[in-house]
Amino acid sequence: MITHIVFFKLKDNHAENVERTAQVLRDMEGKIEVLKSIEVGIDILHSERSYDIALITKFESMEALDIYQVHPVHKKVIEHMLQVREASVSIDFES
Repeated sequence: MITHIVFFKLKDNHAENVERTAQVLRDMEGKIEVLKSIEVGIDILHSERSYDIALITKFESMEALDIYQVHPVHKKVIEHMLQVREASVSIDFES
């Protein structure tokens, strides 16, 4: 199992903008066959070092993650994120 985690810091982190972007991420659920699970979390601490949104996705294999990366639904999400994010960091690991 491959876990893919991305943290996003938004340019405008007002609550309605964060929720709108979190929904864009959640909307991938059920639309990408290789995406086994998805969880989207919104930061509740709002500290100096906090990111605004966490995306946690799981895949059966690296090949499945590669398919996800180029899937048209994910590509649309990337387009949105490029417009609204200030920064992002990610980690991928096998479990």
